Amino acid sequence: MANLFRRMLGTSADPDAAAPAGDTTDWAQQARFLGLRDAALSGFYRTKDSEVFRGIPVGADDVVVDVGCGEGAALAFCARLDATVIAVDHHEETLAAARATLEGQGRGAREFHAAAAEDLPLPDATASRVLCMEVLEHVNDPVKALAELARIGRPGALYLLTVPDPRGEALQQVMAPESYFQPPNHIRVIGREEFADLVTGAGLEIIDREFYGFYWALWYALFWSRGVEIEDPDDPVLEHWSKAWSALLDSPNGPEIKEQLDHFMAKSQVIVARKPD
Repeated sequence: MANLFRRMLGTSADPDAAAPAGDTTDWAQQARFLGLRDAALSGFYRTKDSEVFRGIPVGADDVVVDVGCGEGAALAFCARLDATVIAVDHHEETLAAARATLEGQGRGAREFHAAAAEDLPLPDATASRVLCMEVLEHVNDPVKALAELARIGRPGALYLLTVPDPRGEALQQVMAPESYFQPPNHIRVIGREEFADLVTGAGLEIIDREFYGFYWALWYALFWSRGVEIEDPDDPVLEHWSKAWSALLDSPNGPEIKEQLDHFMAKSQVIVARKPD
């Protein structure tokens, strides 16, 4: 069950490629497109500004390391901006999927490393951009993992860090199977202040915080109850929830309501940080 959230976002990480909201021929696919639209409203994948997240521009001069890269969606976005991209994941099969995702994306160099977040096979000051999304809840030693993330960043490097939000996790504790909170899945719940303390404890400066993914928190709570497979989550309840959220986002005050609900019960907490010069 590791990286289900990143899998459901799909492999394009390109909100501009989303299908029209009225196309309901495949609501499993629509859930992915809607998730990308929702992510873009929260600051992810800002194609017009060439930002992987609000405040984190990416260009041809950047070296982007994604630790726990999953199937490579975020790196594909960065690769299309011609950055050099370095994929790191604990699982060889996941790295193979990332290779496929990155095939033909952009003109920058790319590397692939099978490694744990606590022991990165990269030199000091490798990266100008470091991504680590939905990883720290899985690792045995998040303090050591963050120390490694700080080590590989250049002075002035920008970081995009996310972990599940404790409020969203409280809902999953009610609905998800026991295995959701067992290795190799989520072995800890990281509180909001605890997350900030971990980041600053690694010597990084927090420059922005966001809470994201009320839509996904509810989607997963419903998903666990429906008995469908993540590879084929075709289900009328999930379909209606996606339709309802799409209608909300289309309403005049939808983005403002989304922001309020995201802060109340997020799927993920997001920190943008910087390594001091």
